[in-house]
Amino acid sequence: MREELLHYIWRYRHFNQQGLVTEDGRPLHIVFPGQPNTDQGPDFRAARLRIGEVTFVGPVELHIRSSDWLRHGHTGDAHYREVILHVVWENDTPGPPADIPILVLHDRVSKPLLGRYEHWMRQTGFVPCERQLPALTADAWRDWTRKLTLRRLQRRAVIVGSWLDQNRQDWEETTWWMMARSMGLPVNAAVFEAVARSLPLRLLKRHRLYASTLEALLLGQAGLLQAGHGLHREYEFWRSKYGLQPIRLPVSFLRMRPGHSPVTRLVQLAALQKEGKGWFGIIREATSAEVAVGALAGPKGLGIGMRRGIVINAFVPLLFAYGQKEKALAWLEELPGEQNHVIRSWAASGVVAGDAAASQGMLELKKEYCNARRCLDCAIGRALLNIAA
Repeated sequence: MREELLHYIWRYRHFNQQGLVTEDGRPLHIVFPGQPNTDQGPDFRAARLRIGEVTFVGPVELHIRSSDWLRHGHTGDAHYREVILHVVWENDTPGPPADIPILVLHDRVSKPLLGRYEHWMRQTGFVPCERQLPALTADAWRDWTRKLTLRRLQRRAVIVGSWLDQNRQDWEETTWWMMARSMGLPVNAAVFEAVARSLPLRLLKRHRLYASTLEALLLGQAGLLQAGHGLHREYEFWRSKYGLQPIRLPVSFLRMRPGHSPVTRLVQLAALQKEGKGWFGIIREATSAEVAVGALAGPKGLGIGMRRGIVINAFVPLLFAYGQKEKALAWLEELPGEQNHVIRSWAASGVVAGDAAASQGMLELKKEYCNARRCLDCAIGRALLNIAA
């Protein structure tokens, strides 16, 4: 038994409630188990219980063992003075600590529920509940992934807001940073972002008519130019003129095809700046996701998948942060689902992303819930445990 599972069992009453009695023999009826308490003090607050003939309202504390009350130092702690019930998995004390009634749940919980959760915690596959996924309805899956997509966008909007604070609310500069980071995904995102931050837009605009200069600046800042090469000499000239400092983050070439190498991507990024467009203005004015994708078609070799990726990972979060939330969500629903190893693994488990809104939710689910084994915080995990209960 894990304490987070015990909390879940109590909160959603996944135990046999017939004939409940406290350890001292008094009948117990749960009117309301209480609200989870995220602050200091007992685990649940404002529970409503009838013990014997008396109705109590107050906090409830949960532990794996009743002796944990003493072990955690709750005796004498003012935060726990009003506790009306101590819920435990097993009672290992001769008498109730602090004279608080004890309820033991050990023999009242479904064995399939316990077995399923334990299996998930030990599972080493793609996601803990992989084998149970076929039991889900399409509606349940769609509702949860859409909520996660919103959470993902909200989280990214916070990042956009922090970047705006760093560059004096300059949306074009922030767009430049976002585009660069997106071009570096998945392994060089931080490097590309650092390159963009080291080269302000006002500097690049001075040289936008000269492709070689833009390429030299970007590649040089990333440390990807060889001494003696023409671009290297040009970079050293501008580095001296503007006092540029190359970034220190290492660029990764691990398992990359030539078309996806960081050198190719930085050259393409330079080409996007050579267009001389105000990219944030383009984002605001574009009437659809495909219009935005088409606006990125200039650089040689920048395929449709990569252009859609820039829209999904840079343009959509910017729109959302700017307040055009409906437009941002509509763009995700317009674009097809992304294709990467996580989305392909979901598909192998029987879950297919019909659009980019779904794939974004699936990426959020894998990263924030499955990898962290937060099954009890996940609507999918709870639904599958409900089936087992």
